[in-house]
Amino acid sequence: MEVMIVGAGIGGLTLALMLHRAGIPARVFEAATELRPLGAGINVLPHASAELSALELEDALTSVGVETREAVFYNRFGQLIFREPLGRSAGYASPQVSLHRGDLQKVLLDACVRRIGADRIHMGWQCSHFSQNGRGITLHFTDPATGAARASQRADVAVGCDGLHSVLRKQLHPHEGEPRYSGVNMWRGVTAWEPFLSGASMVRAGWLTHGKMVIYPIRNNIDAAGRQLVNWVAEIETPKHREKRDWNRPGNLADFIDSYADWHFEWLDVPAMIRATEPILEFPMIDQDPLPWWTQGRVTLLGDAAHPMLPRGSNGAGQAVLDARALADTLVLHRDHPAAALKAYESRRLPATTRVVLANRENPPDAIIREVYLRIGDRPFARIQDVISDDELRAISDSYKRIAQYDQAALRR
Repeated sequence: MEVMIVGAGIGGLTLALMLHRAGIPARVFEAATELRPLGAGINVLPHASAELSALELEDALTSVGVETREAVFYNRFGQLIFREPLGRSAGYASPQVSLHRGDLQKVLLDACVRRIGADRIHMGWQCSHFSQNGRGITLHFTDPATGAARASQRADVAVGCDGLHSVLRKQLHPHEGEPRYSGVNMWRGVTAWEPFLSGASMVRAGWLTHGKMVIYPIRNNIDAAGRQLVNWVAEIETPKHREKRDWNRPGNLADFIDSYADWHFEWLDVPAMIRATEPILEFPMIDQDPLPWWTQGRVTLLGDAAHPMLPRGSNGAGQAVLDARALADTLVLHRDHPAAALKAYESRRLPATTRVVLANRENPPDAIIREVYLRIGDRPFARIQDVISDDELRAISDSYKRIAQYDQAALRR
């Protein structure tokens, strides 16, 4: 069996490594002519880091990222609502790692070059469509620089790991509905800044009506002063947005900075941190309704191509890693029946990722600060215990872990 992978993002490269470990040859086709460190921060949660650790990548990940030790939730007045340990600090066997998306992609790409060979990773190959019969599948390509046709490629299986704007998804579901806007716009960036709180804390603060922030370090000791590279995300309810979904679209500081003008906390000056950022990126918080199916014969989807979700819960990349493991497993189990393997993968992962897509809409970990906001409105509290109990807050957090499949009981199983 041979597998063609469309897209050299996190899902595609992880799948290539999983298949290599299973003894299944793969080729990766990427539209970009080179992989550049685009984007901002990303989290590898314990369920995904366990899989990457099994690929012998843990040391490489922790060397370029930060082992996140705690989640902390605040209101916009800087009052602590809830704190819980994360990763190994919470007793997991694998760490939670926060790092730059480009660093994660480079770790995966370097491993692919060493293990499967640079000659099996094809850059500058834009997939246009596929065709298939009972004996195999053919992918058709163009050169993105010139538009000229490239040689068509044939294998036993093709997997669309080509992200939000997946060509393979569009061919499989040509009449799919429009993306669903959540009503929240997002701005983000990375900034060189002094360590705050534990030096390995993930902060969620405020609420969407007045402005919410997610802030966490993604690289340690980036200069002689011992500063960190800090990732931040600003989210505000915004009725209108620019339609195009582009993770690298420039944002405008003036569109959102006023919402955070008085966020001067003892542990962090938020507006100063935002103003120190260049560039700022903007992205509307959009997902798509879960698909009824991903697989047609010898082609299937994986990661954002299969289940684009709202960027809440730090779980998009993790679900792509879990997809890759599941697909590699089913291809091994059904090595002589590729179409059956892809259907088995779909039956395992589509319901699980559907639950995460829907949870990210309604009850992600952010629901902790939403619940406090709903109970007392936009004002400070005297004691958080008078508003909500620790048990209630912990139950909200634990519920999301179970849905996303990284509660400790699920990982032990």
